[in-house]
Amino acid sequence: MTFKTLMMTTVATLGLAAAAQAQTVGFSQIGSESGWRAAETTLTKQQAEERGIDLKFSDAQQKQENQIAAMRNFIAQGVDAILIAPVVATGWDSILAEAKEAEIPVVLLDRKVDSSDDMYLTAVGSDLVHEGEVAGKWLVDTVGDKDCRVVELQGTTGSSPAIDRKTGFEKGIAGHDNIEIVRSQTGDFTRSVGKEVMESFLQAENGGENICALYAHNDDMAVGAIQAIKEAGLLPGKDILVVSIDGVPDIFKAMSEGEANATVELTPNMAGPAFDALAAYWKDGTMPPKFIQTDSALYTMQDDPAGQYEARKDLGY
Repeated sequence: MTFKTLMMTTVATLGLAAAAQAQTVGFSQIGSESGWRAAETTLTKQQAEERGIDLKFSDAQQKQENQIAAMRNFIAQGVDAILIAPVVATGWDSILAEAKEAEIPVVLLDRKVDSSDDMYLTAVGSDLVHEGEVAGKWLVDTVGDKDCRVVELQGTTGSSPAIDRKTGFEKGIAGHDNIEIVRSQTGDFTRSVGKEVMESFLQAENGGENICALYAHNDDMAVGAIQAIKEAGLLPGKDILVVSIDGVPDIFKAMSEGEANATVELTPNMAGPAFDALAAYWKDGTMPPKFIQTDSALYTMQDDPAGQYEARKDLGY
């Protein structure tokens, strides 16, 4: 082996060793308000481990100030990137500017922010408006010309899913005057609050007799609402149609039992596309598109909900 070949081999080996060094990524998660959120956390940790990434995890417990503090701590530690699922859409300019100044790329997971898109590397998520529109169109097709009074369980006030899923659903039912949203209130994306709010809806609407359908911005609120409907002596899925978003195992279980009618799936694996984008960026500065869209699919009672439950129950939900 010549000296030149030896040097080239050594340089190449050193380059591979450097590339093999674990990248450190901070992950600021909203909390664990839903089964879907828990699955996203589990899959993010799994994806990081598979790729040899040192993931520093922070649970914000539904509070923006906790996320900002976590991001500031990640910046101080000099992480190689930050993943964040933002609890609300506004109020991120300052901390994103700090990350940009420190040359730390930020990737948004499953939610967007109102800041300029040059403040973060990319956002990975579904088209939240489209999700709501799919749910609305399902209801239009299901009820036909029948008058349908709808109650709506919104997500966390000010969050992009709550804003966009409401906008999408209203778009989906637009032009169908027989369908009317008569009550709409936040259930904060949780089963417990979803149940409480549904109880108040039922009480206000003649024990539920005046309600045709429930639209919930996530499955967990729907599951809580289903319990409230049953406790009121009504049959969820029959007396009150139930359509929601996420595709978590428990909604498929409810569908298999005839207690829910439809769900629009939101994949919890946002981290895979995020880490792919970061790997390309770290390798040679490749800039990803500003939005990496995941697929959304409608599932109904006709789509083997029992089988869907079995396929998803061990994914960390």
